[in-house]
Amino acid sequence: MNNEEMNNGLPENYGELKKAAGRSADWRARLEAVEELGRWNHKQIIDTLNRLMISDPVYTVQEAAYEKLKAFGEDVKVPSKNKPELFRGISKIVLRIKKSLPRDHSYEEFKEKLKRMRIDVYDAYEGEKGEDFDAWLQKLWLSATTSER
Repeated sequence: MNNEEMNNGLPENYGELKKAAGRSADWRARLEAVEELGRWNHKQIIDTLNRLMISDPVYTVQEAAYEKLKAFGEDVKVPSKNKPELFRGISKIVLRIKKSLPRDHSYEEFKEKLKRMRIDVYDAYEGEKGEDFDAWLQKLWLSATTSER
């Protein structure tokens, strides 16, 4: 630990970690930031971890932040796994992207366009659904009707 770290109680790379904790399009970066930040018991870090525990769209990140806060002795409640849609109107988002593609597009083409146009949505659901992500997304894609043209 260098003098700066000893003086303010924050890690040298706090700015980078705080930025990573706020990356809406990369749940893995947020999770890594939680793991690293969880080594430092400091008010600013506790505030960041609290925000992630309460409002991160990916439960894995919320749970990791909860565990770090609990280890710090903070009075926190386990985040709820039962939450509404991560993004309001996910069906409309899927339909909008589906309509923007040729009628005979493939699921893979749809998936790539969703990733390009709404990486925040793609990333959050990928993190939340885990290995069920593709099956969930394909079902959503199949059920989105484009007959409203």
